[in-house]
Amino acid sequence: MDKNVIIISASLRGKSNSRTLAESFAQGAEQAGNRVELISLQGKKFGFCTGCLSCQKNFRCFMKDDAEEICEKIGKADVVVFATPIYYYGISGQLKTLLDRCNPLFPQAYCFRDVYLLTAAADDNPHTPEKAVSCLTGWIDCFPKSRLAGTVFAGGVTDEGDIGNHKALDEAFEAGMHV
Repeated sequence: MDKNVIIISASLRGKSNSRTLAESFAQGAEQAGNRVELISLQGKKFGFCTGCLSCQKNFRCFMKDDAEEICEKIGKADVVVFATPIYYYGISGQLKTLLDRCNPLFPQAYCFRDVYLLTAAADDNPHTPEKAVSCLTGWIDCFPKSRLAGTVFAGGVTDEGDIGNHKALDEAFEAGMHV
């Protein structure tokens, strides 16, 4: 296989349930022979997109912060995986901010084709991740060579470690095995 897989863990909690999903996906992808990098947004500093669109001409944001390097890695990856907690039935604010800051990728020759979304939430209703998926597919739609390749949802997990033996961990591992 030997694909370049980048996984972005968007939770700011150290041992979050969505990060555990990301780690499970990473193990599967590594076991399948891929190169995997897991990046946590915990401790990262980046500002909001100002909408100036200078990145469309310069292929980089004028702001010099952690988003610039992460965005560059996303653009060079074959597979991109976003792991986020569900907040108010959507993706975390820090992930949305990062997606907005990836605007410099829009006019470039990006590499990624497959994008995955891993989510964790206290609510275990199967419809819980729908708005998060919709938000991410809006971003993916701006990159016509890419697609939403899969999603994994872990519902009924609130506190750190609640995901313990959740079936979503096996689903995330399997998804990683098949990138």
